[in-house]
This record gives sequence, structure tokens and C-alpha cells, in this order.
Amino acid sequence: MGIYEDLGVTPVINVTGAVTRLGGAPMPQPVLDAFVAAAGDCVSLEELQAAASRRIAAATGAEAGIVTAGAAAALTLGSAAMITGDDLGKMERLPHCDDFACAVLIAREQRSGYDHAVRASGARLVEVGFNEIVANAGVRRTEVWEYEAAITPQTVGIIYSFSPTSRPDLSELAAMAHRHKLPVLVDAAGELPPRVHLTSLIATGADLVAFSGGKAIRGPQSTGILAGRGDLIRAAALQFLDMDDHPELWDPPPELIDRDKLPGVPRHGFGRGYKVSKEEIVALLTALELFTSGAYDRWLEDDHRRLQIIADSLANAPCACRLHTSSNGESAPQLEIEIDESTLGKTAFDVCRELRAGSPRVFVGHGKLREGVLVIQPLHLTDDTATAVGAAIIHCLGGH
Repeated sequence: MGIYEDLGVTPVINVTGAVTRLGGAPMPQPVLDAFVAAAGDCVSLEELQAAASRRIAAATGAEAGIVTAGAAAALTLGSAAMITGDDLGKMERLPHCDDFACAVLIAREQRSGYDHAVRASGARLVEVGFNEIVANAGVRRTEVWEYEAAITPQTVGIIYSFSPTSRPDLSELAAMAHRHKLPVLVDAAGELPPRVHLTSLIATGADLVAFSGGKAIRGPQSTGILAGRGDLIRAAALQFLDMDDHPELWDPPPELIDRDKLPGVPRHGFGRGYKVSKEEIVALLTALELFTSGAYDRWLEDDHRRLQIIADSLANAPCACRLHTSSNGESAPQLEIEIDESTLGKTAFDVCRELRAGSPRVFVGHGKLREGVLVIQPLHLTDDTATAVGAAIIHCLGGH
């Protein structure tokens, strides 16, 4: 029996990908080794985050960065930094912003459940634009002028959810925001790879960018990166680091927290619950080095071969397989299995449910179930589990 069985929990074969609900991405052995090695000594977390800042700055082109407790925590801390800057009084009162500016502009079409991460800081979201395409009411997307028209003295910044199809253009939005002396915080949690996004988003003029550390980077699942302007990273760091020290003794690394720019020493900030362990920081930095070096690209051929094992096993089943390979040479391939629901007499939802309850338990990507399609991501696959997944699907489709 394994460690999970000892706890009464049955492991699953994860072909959904690096999703939080199934534990994120597999950590490579060098990352696991770094995690264990980091547990052997104590260090100053301020000094360690300063070292992380140097590594993140080198990888992203940003002025500074910190390791956060996931990308959602990066959004919360980044939002707090936009609200408070170096104002220690405001830091003390977060998330209550009744007597100072806290409005953050967001496109209506970019609203999501991750809004909670921004609002947790005390930020008040102000919608701009419309969602005309989804509403079947037009063809236009949110435009820069709509953000500009919504700016008031209560506005402290803009939140922008990045994807290759996001609109308006991020560089144009950042240029407008900077004319009004407003920062732009970019949510790019799941937008790696390609690796170029690490640098290209900062290059647009974005002031803060949040990345997940537990997806494509393959660090600990509960890590993230907040990269950007040095003053905003300082404000974010002040609100989640351990501040319980005598003012006479507090001596943070100036490249992370320039004490000369502060009127005093803040107490524990509202972000204290987002602390990150020394082991997670070191492991994330190790994973970031592997990711930026292209070390993970060598596994793409194995990923493709394992998906082909599954597709070949379904050649005579009532389904159609489509194997998609990324054009950027960095993203993993994926397999789509379209179920012949009329012939089978059951839906893709039924098949998905049976796979989750089977032995072994298999969790497939569920983003296209309403279209009758199972999506298979290879991130966690081995040759043995690829064979097991194929057999499990055949069983659910009435084969042997």
C-alpha cells in the first residue's frame, strides 16, 4: 500500500493536466531534491525572497519578483500593492478601504471566479465594456477608451486577464494606464508555455504579472510568481512576510525592501496567510530554471507516443480520436476522443463519470464534455498508465 492508501484515499490517473483539484503538475526529480535539501537549514525568508527576486527578474525582465502561495495569492498581493503603495496606514487597514481609493478596472468579459483573489485585498472591481459576442448582441470587444472613460479619483489600477485572444491589446492598455499613472496587473496564471510569455508580458509595459508555479513550470503546486515594478513588489512583500521583529533590528535586503523609502515598520499584513515556505521557494526557483532552459521540451516526444498508445487502443471503438500537436514546440500535445453517443447509448458525461469511479480511477479533461469529447493531457502519463487509460476507456465504451 502507498501513502495515500494508508490514509484511505485512492490515487487517480490524472490525464486532465496540471489542475489544482488533482494536485498540479508532477515535480521533476531535481525539484524534489531541492525541496528536501532546503528543509535541512534555516534561512532568513526576507533574504531568500530577495534571492528569488533576482532569479525572477533575470527570467522575466522585470525589476523584481516574489514567490507567492500560488497565482491567486499573487493576484491578491498585487492588488493590495496597487491599493496601498508604501502607505503603511493603508496596509494596516486592508481589506477595509472605506476611506481611501481602491477601485480596480476590469473588462466585463474578463470576469471570473478568480475575481475573489482580487477582491480579497479589499479592491472594488469596476466593470468596463460589454460581453457582446457571448450575448450574441454584437461583434466588438472591450476597447481602451472604455477603461479610460471609467477612471476616477477612486481608481488605483487595472486588472487584465491575458490569453492570446484577449482584447484590447495589452501594450495599448498599459500605455493609456501609465498616462494616468495607474498600474496594470496581469493574470497570466496558465499562460505558460510558451516561455516567451515570461518576458513578453513585462515588455508590454505591464506593471505586475502573476504566473502559476505549479503548472507548466512544474514547481510545488501551491506556488506562484508575482513579477513587476520594484516598488509594487516591495509593497506586496511587506504585506505577507513575517514582520515580527524589533524596529531596531529589522534589516531587510534593500533590493527587495528599501527601508529608507518607508516611514516605519509595518506589522503583519493582511496577506500573512499567503506565506510560502523556504522549501517551496527553493523548489520553485529550481523548476523555473529547468523551465526557462527548455529542459522539459525533451519529454514532448514521449508525450506524443503515449497519447498514440491510447489512440491506437481505441481504433475499433465507437469513437473518433484526434491527436493535436502544438505549433510552438513547447506545449504538450493532447488527444481528443469524440464519443459516438448515439451508437454507444451513453453520453461523454456518462463515460467520464464511469472512468472516475473505475479501477483504476481515471480523470480525463472535461472541458468539452458537452460536445461529446474527452480530452487527454499527457503530463502525468507513463507507458504503463497510458496502456491502463486506453483499457479503461475501452471498457467504458463496451469493449474488452
